[in-house]
Amino acid sequence: MINFLNKILAKQKINNKNKTSFLEIKKNTNIEKIFNSISNFSEKNEIRYVGGCIRKILNKENVDDIDLATNVKPDEVIKILKKNDISFYESGIDHGTVTAKINNKNFEITSLRKDLFSDGRHAKVEFSNNWLEDASRRDFTINSIYADINGNLYDPFNGKKDLENGEIKFIGDAELRIKEDYLRILRYVRFFLNYSKKEHDPNIKKVIRQNLTGVSKLSSERLLDELKKLLISDGFLRLNENDFCKEIIILIFPQLINLNLFKNLNGQSLKIFKSGDFIFLISLLIIDNTDNSDYFLYKFNISNKDKKRVNFLKEIFSKDLDKKTFSKDYLWKIFYHNNIDYLNDLLNFAIFKSKKIDKKLIDLKEFFNTKNQPIFPIKAKQLIENYNLKEGRELGQKLKQIENIWISNSFKISAKEIEKVINN
Repeated sequence: MINFLNKILAKQKINNKNKTSFLEIKKNTNIEKIFNSISNFSEKNEIRYVGGCIRKILNKENVDDIDLATNVKPDEVIKILKKNDISFYESGIDHGTVTAKINNKNFEITSLRKDLFSDGRHAKVEFSNNWLEDASRRDFTINSIYADINGNLYDPFNGKKDLENGEIKFIGDAELRIKEDYLRILRYVRFFLNYSKKEHDPNIKKVIRQNLTGVSKLSSERLLDELKKLLISDGFLRLNENDFCKEIIILIFPQLINLNLFKNLNGQSLKIFKSGDFIFLISLLIIDNTDNSDYFLYKFNISNKDKKRVNFLKEIFSKDLDKKTFSKDYLWKIFYHNNIDYLNDLLNFAIFKSKKIDKKLIDLKEFFNTKNQPIFPIKAKQLIENYNLKEGRELGQKLKQIENIWISNSFKISAKEIEKVINN
């Protein structure tokens, strides 16, 4: 039996094009230092690429994050990194992950594991030196592919073949995999929309529906993180075409009431979507003339900075718009009181909601992106020195009046107008 399992883990040669991608990673990231440090520390030590980065290389996608797996335990990994002067931090060490940092690039190094127990959101694990045990605890076959530094694959569950065929397969029993971690329901939706070329397996649909209530056990942070991965992926645009996936997303995130906005995007809207701005895209999905967006922001603990962006758009687009909203005078005021990012949000929101390409909105966006944000030129200190005023409430009121005149007069004000305010 052991010999049979070892054969399963035998190396598979990778084609030259994909091999080039692995060589580029080695050349561009200095990751070879990590591989050599761990491999050379002991003849038993092994380290491999794992999961998403391999899936993306095989599917000819851009590789952003690089995850590594090793048969070395976390405390030993730390010892090796220290010895080789490689920076690291231990924020994921409870789960067996040490993050190495080279040239401002992070590499998560996770020790091989096997599950001892899981309650649907947290798993108790034991570190292992068995690659098949580690592969067996993963969710889908397309995520259980390993590769050495040169790109030779270790693929115990034929994930490469499933990726090529567009089949999203759970490893082992689907229900057991889901009950180990209910987030896998959302991960299934994401991988199906991005990679599937087949119809849903009826049994998978049944199992997901039967276990959907388990999602309530998950933290809002994990749910939001998975939603972000889905929303900024190309596969999200397939959501409206797939009734089952759409049903699941609406049941888990009922506040995403504007999914139909993402149907049949024109060229400008597609460009905005491709920018991958998660908070802006969320705004499109949740803003209406109710408190729907307020509930979403509260439930998912969005940062105050991001809340401000969403609420800015809600203030404008939860009401009936008029021609004044997109006049240059009004937009200049938006630009002054906020910044170019807020102004772009406003114009992008309007562009996205337009069924046809609106050249006026596009021209306005191009116009303001060549301008500098107005800066109010009058300071309290000037008024004190020039007009013998004292600090206090009255000074603040007069400064505000002067600013309002300056804004309403296209950011211009004369000395005579300032004197008039001071003398009143």
